[in-house]
Amino acid sequence: MYAVIEDSGSQIKVCEGDVIRVAIRDLPSDTATITFDKILMISGKEGTKAKPQIGQPFIKDAKVTADVLTEAKGDKVTIIKFKRRKTYKRKSGHRQPYLKVQITSIQA
Repeated sequence: MYAVIEDSGSQIKVCEGDVIRVAIRDLPSDTATITFDKILMISGKEGTKAKPQIGQPFIKDAKVTADVLTEAKGDKVTIIKFKRRKTYKRKSGHRQPYLKVQITSIQA
């Protein structure tokens, strides 16, 4: 069974047990779980003939819960500005912060 969730404008396909990276957000220091309530689609149960549920745009009363594992930064992206024959060069970098979470349950 899998679900398609929306988080910070991006759609992510998740299954139970998956470890994904989501956009960082302000959380209280004692928060150990996150609940995603913008569920776009949930597949049918494995081994049954249940049809998938598709939201318009979201499925009501569906949620995906995840445990917060760590807060980290992504790979470095290098930005280079250059104009030829003008001795103009600028180099900078950026590392996007993210949350690493593990999906624990999908509830329809």
